[in-house]
Amino acid sequence: MKFRTLKYPFTLMLVSFSFWQTADAQTPVAEISKLSQEASVLRKQGPSGLQVFLKSHADTLNINSSDAVLPSPTLRLALDELCQQRDCYASRLYWYTDIEQAKAAARTSGKPILSLRLLGRLDQDLSCANSRFFRVALYPNSEISKLLQDRFILHWQTVRPVPKVTIDFGDGRKLERTITGNSIHYILDGSGRPIDAIPGLYSPKAFLRQLQQAEVAVKNYSKLRQSDRESFLRKYHSDRLNSIQAQWVADLSRLGIQSPPQLLQSPSNSSQPPTAEIASSLAVSKMVVERPMLNALQSDAERNQDALAEITDQEVWNKIAQLYAADAQLDQNSISLIRAKKSQPANTQQDMPMIMKKFEATMALDTIRNEYMLHSQIHQWFTQGRQTSSVEALNEQVYAQLFLTPSSDPWLGLFPSDSYSAIDNDGIR
Repeated sequence: MKFRTLKYPFTLMLVSFSFWQTADAQTPVAEISKLSQEASVLRKQGPSGLQVFLKSHADTLNINSSDAVLPSPTLRLALDELCQQRDCYASRLYWYTDIEQAKAAARTSGKPILSLRLLGRLDQDLSCANSRFFRVALYPNSEISKLLQDRFILHWQTVRPVPKVTIDFGDGRKLERTITGNSIHYILDGSGRPIDAIPGLYSPKAFLRQLQQAEVAVKNYSKLRQSDRESFLRKYHSDRLNSIQAQWVADLSRLGIQSPPQLLQSPSNSSQPPTAEIASSLAVSKMVVERPMLNALQSDAERNQDALAEITDQEVWNKIAQLYAADAQLDQNSISLIRAKKSQPANTQQDMPMIMKKFEATMALDTIRNEYMLHSQIHQWFTQGRQTSSVEALNEQVYAQLFLTPSSDPWLGLFPSDSYSAIDNDGIR
């Protein structure tokens, strides 16, 4: 993939810094310092510290009163610092960033760990696209938020920085986006042993079912003797794989396809390193955001060749996704957050129903593709005992073979070694 000689400088802007500047312009320095200190102290108390903060600021943290009224930027940022999650005012979730602390909390509480691995940071606006969708569609969802608060220990960890691109239009306007990168939730027991994984973006109802199912698996696994645990996991994942394959046949039968093809696995066997465009295509919701940017970075010849091959007939995928459209409906908390985050609200309010509908449709499509293509492969790895006992080894395998962004490629498919750009030092700065 060749880069045009246009000015698309990659940046590593700290969004939280600019947010503090905005808050500082509107709020006395003493109040900013007091809230930051309060968040820092309560952060050390874990989830109970978050509850103390929420109670003490309950009057100004009501996100349901009006879509147009939000807590102050200073208060929101202090809460994000406490939770270590962007837009925490909407989700009210406390996240550990130290896996050892998360494991200690899990052992004390008897709860499983939900460990998110992502590109970038969960507490910054410009983390990878899927993690941003988690923050608006999943974590604020009232059912999901309550389940996560009550029955899981939450943890996130950066896999690598997320590539960012800034387009400078030359007239004072700039457009900032992230490129490539995917996210995955691991369900771990108190020792950090992977029990299951939820790859990529799922619809709210489907994500809730995955969490409930994995929670039961962790509890059953923990009750067993050490000698019986591996056989339990193999049977659990074998049963899940069979269930997915049966559902695949049932879905296609509902569409009138009587001789369905076998479930396809991720296209990871190619001898050529994956490009950023192919990696982006594996997540539909993310692809909708990133495709225009990736297309802009391609040459005309490459765009005409369109090397991206469809994994299967797109019309079939769309029809299967429509069978699960109800699972992807956003709840009011998510809708309020999306409205608050949209630019130019006066001009886009009339377009919001269409924006929501399109997002829900792509989320439904992501869900079935992730379940049939990616989750089925993960289940197979567990049945084979293939690098699944360690979350680090499993995560390395997921990013290399499922997400097609291996750690061996420092450029994440954005800089093929056989390309020529005619830019000094190939544009590397």
